[in-house]
Amino acid sequence: MDTITHGIAGALIAKAAFRGQDMFAAKPVTRARIITWSLMLGAIFPDSDVFREFFSHNDLLILTWHRSITHSLICLPFFAVALAGLTRWFVRWRKWDTPSFAALAGIYAIGIFSHILMDLITSFGTMIWSPVKWSRPAWDLIFIIDFTLSAILLVPQIVAWVYAKGGGLQRRAIASWMVFAVATFGVAAIAIKVDAPVSIQGILATIVILTAVFLLPAIRKSGLRVRPASWNLAGLLIALGYIGAAVFAHQIALQRVDKFSSTLHLNVQSQGALPLPPSLWHWDGLVLTPRGVYELRMNLGAEGNDVQAAGPGPDVQSSLSYRFYPDAPPNPYIEAAKRLPEVQTVLWFARFPVTRFHKEGGEAVVEISDLRFPQMRPDRPASFTYRVRFAADGTVVSQGWIKPK
Repeated sequence: MDTITHGIAGALIAKAAFRGQDMFAAKPVTRARIITWSLMLGAIFPDSDVFREFFSHNDLLILTWHRSITHSLICLPFFAVALAGLTRWFVRWRKWDTPSFAALAGIYAIGIFSHILMDLITSFGTMIWSPVKWSRPAWDLIFIIDFTLSAILLVPQIVAWVYAKGGGLQRRAIASWMVFAVATFGVAAIAIKVDAPVSIQGILATIVILTAVFLLPAIRKSGLRVRPASWNLAGLLIALGYIGAAVFAHQIALQRVDKFSSTLHLNVQSQGALPLPPSLWHWDGLVLTPRGVYELRMNLGAEGNDVQAAGPGPDVQSSLSYRFYPDAPPNPYIEAAKRLPEVQTVLWFARFPVTRFHKEGGEAVVEISDLRFPQMRPDRPASFTYRVRFAADGTVVSQGWIKPK
């Protein structure tokens, strides 16, 4: 999950469950505001591990370091205590009212735990048992960047601010509605650009929901009768319901993947159903076999369960159309590439790897892609594609990630 969404979630949890107040209120700093700030900072703290990449030239830190120690359930108590100590020192220096050390440690622990949980529900993998065990559990429920979930977490906090007082209510309500309406069209434009399935009906439905949430409570100022904590609690419950719906959709998608494997009598080494943007209806089924990876793009809202091979690209309109990505036949260059420590790290990380091979002039090129990260556009390489170039004599000319154009 992206860091911004983590921070938004932390602030919502503080306001919904711990009587936290808005972080940027005009009033002096209070204990309630410190609660919100602390839980929000705890929720984004685990992603501080990315700063190490700024001081290193190791391109594989994204695999070996990111989502490791700072995302560990084992290390969580130590980080929570350290952050609580720093906060107590800073707040005392500023002479602000603050929760007790134990309360702050608990607040930070909840923030860090929310981050770990929200990363677990994605497909990237999180080393929650590091440094004892370096496995990467992934629950495959939510796409790494899910604008719907981000909106569910953010909108209640904005609505609570809009209806906190009567003065300027209409202006705040209309301005907030316009910002989110424009953002909806912006997200749709991004989805279209990367060929993600998006519909006019979905865009219109989103606008209608935003209109109801932001503007209907302004009629007769009925929204003023709802406490800010109630708006935030409603948002937290809806977010949990959204994740619950993802669990249900994931089970349906897994059943279709299993049926697909059984129908084709595949020699399954691993299989999974991974979320695709922009909605819970769309999933990417992947089946790893000794010969390569089968991919089936699924629209759970589409009817029909016939298995059929897709053409140049996956057909998202058919619930079980598929595409096969074969591994290149073994050769000395591929074997040499797989002996490289860097490539072994890539293969350790990859859940659905596909190996390709081709010649470019006198050079031999080996590419390894993890199909867990979909190729959203046919004119660009899939994310997390590692390339090794060999000279004619078998020496390595270069190696590293293929950079998106």
